[in-house]
Amino acid sequence: MKHILCCVDGSEHADIALRAAIELSAKLSADLSLLVVNVTFGRSPRGPQALIWTNDEAQAILDKAYDVVAKAGQKPAQAGIAVAREVSTGIIDHALEHDIDAIVIGTGDKRGLSRLFLGSVAMDVANRAPCTVIIAR
Repeated sequence: MKHILCCVDGSEHADIALRAAIELSAKLSADLSLLVVNVTFGRSPRGPQALIWTNDEAQAILDKAYDVVAKAGQKPAQAGIAVAREVSTGIIDHALEHDIDAIVIGTGDKRGLSRLFLGSVAMDVANRAPCTVIIAR
C-alpha cells in the first residue's frame, strides 16, 4: 500500500477513521491524502447548485483534519474537497483519479430501520471501490 485516502466530514466517526489512517500510513510508510465530499442537493437545470456546506465550512473541516495529521508528525500528500451528488461516488471517483490503494472511512452503528432508511456510505464504498476499504469504528 503506497497511497491511503481518508474521508473526513467533521463527525466523530470520521475522527476515528482519521486516527486509524494516520496510524496505518505511518506503519506502512504510505502517503496519506484527505478528502471532504461536499454533496449537491436540490439541483435543477434552472437553479443554482446547492451544497450541504459552504466552501468555508468544507475548508474548515479539511483544515482541522490537516492539523490532526500535522500534529501526528505527518504531512498529507493531498488534501481536497470534491463536489458530488453522493458521498460514496465522490470518494470512489477521487480514488480512481488519484491511484489510491486503500480508503479509510468511518461509520456509525446503524442497525434495523435506521440502517434500512439511511443507508451506509461506508457500505456503498466498500462494495464499489476499486481498492481496499478499511471501515473504522
